Amino acid sequence: MGTVMLGTEVAKAMKERLIQRTEALKERGTEPKLAILRVGARPDDLSYERGAKKRMELTGIGCQVVELPEDVSQRELEESLKSLNRDSSVHGILVLRPLPRHLDEEPLTRIIDPVKDVDCMSPVNIAKIFSGDASGYAPCTPEAVMEMLDHYGIDPKGKKVTVIGRSMVVGKPLAMLLLGRHATVTICHTRTADLAATCRDAEILVAAAGKAKMVGASMAGEGAVVVDVGINMDPEGNLCGDVDFEAVEPKASFTSPVPRGVGSVTTSVLAQHVVRAAETLSGQKRV
Repeated sequence: MGTVMLGTEVAKAMKERLIQRTEALKERGTEPKLAILRVGARPDDLSYERGAKKRMELTGIGCQVVELPEDVSQRELEESLKSLNRDSSVHGILVLRPLPRHLDEEPLTRIIDPVKDVDCMSPVNIAKIFSGDASGYAPCTPEAVMEMLDHYGIDPKGKKVTVIGRSMVVGKPLAMLLLGRHATVTICHTRTADLAATCRDAEILVAAAGKAKMVGASMAGEGAVVVDVGINMDPEGNLCGDVDFEAVEPKASFTSPVPRGVGSVTTSVLAQHVVRAAETLSGQKRV
């Protein structure tokens, strides 16, 4: 039986480091702060917001929520984002997505200040991730996967890594982060021919396809590291991942569960990005 990789353990270790950095910022006169821009009150947005606020509080970071009505106009939304860009007390901006259908997200990606863009919304940060520029902010979930691997001493260098999923939110940026650590990366998806064989060949397997329990024992190699990024509901209404944990865990050397896995680390990565932004902004002149 292998090791269960608990996100709570990773978040706890990150918390101590973040507190030291926030205290150092405060000693220099900078109070790091995150602004969350939310349109409407979708339950999943509110749930993530609560988790983010709690994580900021635990690490000494301020948190401001800008709530706009669900029927807000495009112009009002864009002006709210511009106002946060100009607010020198705000170091990180998180726009909760998806937005209501009448709103266009694309203009926001060009408006948000890349230095304050702590969840990789701006094409500037996307380009940095794909070019290997470490000054960019990766999306929080892919970076949470990397934090989990680091915490458990799993070095992807030289290893065969398979990522199931090709989204710009997880799959593609995660592949770039892994390549930056010298892994040999294969990106698969639900239309990959003989997906099971490709997955079995991986030394590290990351499931981010968004399909409940699609990764069973036949898709995991003996002794593989299996990281589950999926968030789904099973037929009984219980939260589950893309990996059939009970079937895969006996074969794997390391396995992350859902819940209590990667998702537990994402708000810690968000806090880490806010601290980085505060460190950058406090050391540079803004026009």
